Amino acid sequence: MAKATKPADLRAKTVEELDTLLVDLKREQFNLRFQHATGQTEGQSRMRVVRREIARVKTIATEVVKKSSAGHAPAAKS
Repeated sequence: MAKATKPADLRAKTVEELDTLLVDLKREQFNLRFQHATGQTEGQSRMRVVRREIARVKTIATEVVKKSSAGHAPAAKS
């Protein structure tokens, strides 16, 4: 991923697509941490962007799951 993804673009994706994106971002985060530990990275700006992207994807995935389960919730007992 070259740039930060907009939340509207993420909301248009399915939960499976969000999960795939999350795995890719976590893999990239691992690689960046490894590069940083070995001194091969120039700066931490990409690490910051990836960390925020992961948080954004997790937040929207949770919203989507809650939204879909809200319509299927059983009636409350009295």
